[in-house]
Amino acid sequence: MIQLADVTKTFDRFPAVNGATMTVPKGAIYGLLGPNGAGKTTLLKLMAGILRQDRGTITVDGDEVWENIEVKRRILFLSDFVYFFPQATIQQMADFYEQVYPSFSRQRFTELREAFSLDVNKKIHQFSKGMQRQAVFWLAFSVRPDVLIMDEPLDGLDVFVRRHVKQLLIDEVVEREMTVVISSHNLRELEDLCSMVGLMAGGVVQLERDLDELRAGVHKLQLAFRDGFPDELAERLEIVHREVRGSIVILVVRGEKRRVEETVRAFHPLILDVLPLSLEEIFMYEMGGAAHVCETVVG
Repeated sequence: MIQLADVTKTFDRFPAVNGATMTVPKGAIYGLLGPNGAGKTTLLKLMAGILRQDRGTITVDGDEVWENIEVKRRILFLSDFVYFFPQATIQQMADFYEQVYPSFSRQRFTELREAFSLDVNKKIHQFSKGMQRQAVFWLAFSVRPDVLIMDEPLDGLDVFVRRHVKQLLIDEVVEREMTVVISSHNLRELEDLCSMVGLMAGGVVQLERDLDELRAGVHKLQLAFRDGFPDELAERLEIVHREVRGSIVILVVRGEKRRVEETVRAFHPLILDVLPLSLEEIFMYEMGGAAHVCETVVG
């Protein structure tokens, strides 16, 4: 488990992270969302022990991260900027990673060779941007870290490689309970991957949600009644959005699905359909006063 409590980091009097608090359960894939400039990159570097916080605590399984070699050996940070040693090949970088990370698996490195189909003896700087990003993931999965922290990691990957990388991430989490924190400014990029989402703006994690709970608590209904929409029904439902299309009423409501349906059926609707809600729609309705922030991460 990763825990951050009241974490602050200031650069030249500017608070890039300003009292951030968040919890990442073991084995979760946690999506850290937010617009550019929200403080996501700084927060991830603090979490990985690359930067030291000015205030607050950051722990992995109860142990402080900063200057804790044993903890940092369990963490791998992937920057949004791809960097390798000049003139290095994938094979040479694998040799280096094996010396730095005790968890590096030569067997896993060999297994993934077919998955990524890159020449291990070719200099990495000669690869395209997308192929360099694939090399990053190849090495990262070979390290087999307990905690994988990634900053905008899917940029530069085509749709097929992106899907493959996402599946490899999920497999690692299922098989080893690896904990993943992945940042993005695009909710659509992460909605099929994450089990939890945190929304960051102004250096603060404004909310955290378990996605299964989030999806289970908001529903879109398509309704029609013989004599118009009953006022009493509106009083019994927690309505967050209402739209009228002729005789059809579209509602977005909060609550447990079974009870919501039972409440509506008691008024004998002519039509009762439960429509699918995208994660983007759920976030927009759940954000309330911070909807302007949500718009920047789903647009």
